[in-house]
Amino acid sequence: MATLIAQLKNTLLLNSSRIYLERYNRSFARSMKTGTRMLDAGAGDAPYKKLFQHVTYESADFEQVDKPYAKSTYVCDLCERIPVEDGRFDYIVFNQTIEHIREPAKALSELFRVLAPGGRMICTAPLFYEEHEQPFDFFRYTQFAHKHLFTQAGFQVERVEWVEGFFGTCGYMFQVMFRYLPAKFQGGPAIAFLAAPFIILIKMLSLFAAAAFYRLDLHWKVTHLGFPKNYVVFAEKRGDQTIL
Repeated sequence: MATLIAQLKNTLLLNSSRIYLERYNRSFARSMKTGTRMLDAGAGDAPYKKLFQHVTYESADFEQVDKPYAKSTYVCDLCERIPVEDGRFDYIVFNQTIEHIREPAKALSELFRVLAPGGRMICTAPLFYEEHEQPFDFFRYTQFAHKHLFTQAGFQVERVEWVEGFFGTCGYMFQVMFRYLPAKFQGGPAIAFLAAPFIILIKMLSLFAAAAFYRLDLHWKVTHLGFPKNYVVFAEKRGDQTIL
């Protein structure tokens, strides 16, 4: 039974958030001029590195979470000094990392320092997501928090958008139900006998609902109702700005 459910999960679940994240990063990569230099800040296993082959790719990560990492150009804490000169990078990619930064204002100020005047940055971060990579999971950010933090660091915020639509958020909520609803019950045998079929049914229905909402999200991105699972921020360091 467990093997069948795992096979169904792998077959049905198509995470629309990951697809939209790649689309945003692909579009940002296409805006980069050939031969320029970029920093993948908090790169992790560098899932989008393949998109940036036309520029000089460098990465930075503190590499302290128990997970696979790509080899970072700079192993450092983004809250401290990145070991490069001011204005080294023309572009910065900052994906799914700021929630893991204990002092986000310091990190953004440091990224502002290493970004060249006229340089641009993309940042993605969750608003609605479970705790992960413990104990390095500190914050969730609204669109207003993003605008405030980036502006305080010196950036000109171009726009803040939903990564996925509300259907993607619904898909994730159903996926969480499938993953975490308990399959074993405490209490008397009568309660377990009555509850088990109901919970198993709900778990299976939630799996199919997650798959349906994820696919619907890719064809109909609803952003006027509900809330997103993630935000994407586009910001610029204007040419007339000085380093803070």
